Amino acid sequence: MSEQQTAVKKVTDKYPSRVAPQAELSERKDPVLYSQWTDKSALTKEQHDFYEKNGYLFLENFFSEKEIEEWRQELARLQAAYHDEEAVHVIREPASKEVRSIFSVHENNKIFMDLSKHPRLTAIMEHILGSETYIHQSRINFKPGFTGKEFYWHSDFETWHVEDGMPNMRALSCSVALSDNHPFNGPLMVIPGSHKEFVSCVGATPEDHFKESLRKQEYGVPDKHSLTELAKKGGIEMPVGKAGSILLFDCNLMHGSSSNISPYPRSNVFMVYNSVENKLEAPFSGQKPRPDYIAARD
Repeated sequence: MSEQQTAVKKVTDKYPSRVAPQAELSERKDPVLYSQWTDKSALTKEQHDFYEKNGYLFLENFFSEKEIEEWRQELARLQAAYHDEEAVHVIREPASKEVRSIFSVHENNKIFMDLSKHPRLTAIMEHILGSETYIHQSRINFKPGFTGKEFYWHSDFETWHVEDGMPNMRALSCSVALSDNHPFNGPLMVIPGSHKEFVSCVGATPEDHFKESLRKQEYGVPDKHSLTELAKKGGIEMPVGKAGSILLFDCNLMHGSSSNISPYPRSNVFMVYNSVENKLEAPFSGQKPRPDYIAARD
């Protein structure tokens, strides 16, 4: 293959977004599961098939109360430590000083670094992605009682592709619940099956968009017609359960959450596992990459 052919291949955009005047639904061009199931797999056959069909998997009581207590204490310590301390990797709510997210906890915190390498988790990730993995992004999400704001519907892959240069849909998220998830305290909602279609979004990405999008996203937001079509096909599910449960979901699954106006907080550790064979390229937006604490490039 010539150098020119190699360059063309490298910049081929399988999932163009934020470039056309209208949104478009298109078929996924990548597998969902990169491993065949065997009796030695980290998932049961039923779990394997459910994930392929629906794009998510909710495993209740995956970690025991004893296991999560240390993580919960560390979460509270970090929330207090950053209440008045500014840091680039700490994101606050749009209309208050409340801590919304703390990024890169797998690198900046020994306790959550160990969690990201937990053998029970990595075995599942390597089964789904069919290779060794690394952490593309990690964060703690706080959704305090009464004031925790919503995360609007979105596909993570759309942003990771356009703004970070993730070439293919070979990544997934793992959300570890550190507080009980109820239908009334702003839990994650998912559209089953939506991971098999890509929604291109409208609107060119502003420079340094991440500075605002992590507080409130305005670009890379799917249109209402596409969301309606996806919901008509797959419905909307709300996986809820006790602290210690985990939610795994494909990078292209449409998901979001409402505000938490209940008295009960909802906090979780969120880790994105990417295949080592799906490393980031130049952002498909043509802009400079987002900071490493949002999208690891090493």
